[in-house]
Amino acid sequence: MMIALSDTDSAGIAREFMRARSRAGSPAMGMVMTMVVVADEDDADRAMEMAREASHEHPARVLGVILGDARGDSQVDAQVGTGSGWAGETALIRLTGEVAKHPESVVLPLLLPDSPVAVWWPTDPPADPSTDPLGVLAQRRITDSANVSRGKTRALLGQCHAYTPGNTDLAWTRLTPWRGLLAAALDQHPLKVTAATVVGERGNPSADLLVAWLHNRLKVEVARKISAGPGLTAVELETREGPIRISRPDGRLATYSSPGHPDRPIALRRRDVHELLAEELRRLDEDDVYASVAKSLSKSGAR
Repeated sequence: MMIALSDTDSAGIAREFMRARSRAGSPAMGMVMTMVVVADEDDADRAMEMAREASHEHPARVLGVILGDARGDSQVDAQVGTGSGWAGETALIRLTGEVAKHPESVVLPLLLPDSPVAVWWPTDPPADPSTDPLGVLAQRRITDSANVSRGKTRALLGQCHAYTPGNTDLAWTRLTPWRGLLAAALDQHPLKVTAATVVGERGNPSADLLVAWLHNRLKVEVARKISAGPGLTAVELETREGPIRISRPDGRLATYSSPGHPDRPIALRRRDVHELLAEELRRLDEDDVYASVAKSLSKSGAR
């Protein structure tokens, strides 16, 4: 059940949270964190749907924040509620006028006490999430360079350059199955890799991150080739005994090829955003591997 509040404030939203708990018959919702979703008006419904799905694994107070026109008098409108598929509490908050320049003044009083905070920008993120007014409130700051309105490669390089412990990008999260398969392949075939190739769509941030990761781990040259997609379509590791190759032309099923063994199919579907978001919320400490890759890609992109 969602309750609309017009021209309200943080105290009004907090009171509605309490009333929603009373209606649900539960003073405590078992929430483990606060997740702040910073979205445009056009993207807010989809973003909140993804946050709702992720909340099934991580019960949270989810605060959707829409930053409207910063001109004119301040106004805060909200839709507050529980249930309807949410595993915690939710509020979609629209800020207009002067308050849109200071969203932390509304969000800070609504954070759950003594629990972690994650901020997610589903589309265009700030240039430096760690210094953003909402980003400074969080232990985990999640961006998605693959979903920016323009300049995906430039957006990824910007996030790598601005990397601070606690930052991550869903373009990196998309690589988890690929990295696991490649690591397992080299465990099964302990061969020296002499070169590597990553194939994917033009401007695909995950492909750029995978190139940097392979270069860091294997200390070899990694070629980047373009395909029609979707997303990443192939990775090949050259060895003296022949190539190790994972090919996924359809975004669902991959073929794994290795020296001296028959090809075999592997399930490797492209995951939805809520699955990526849930994975990132499982850890709130620094991702040392991503930190190293971000630093490497930032240096190579600056040359």
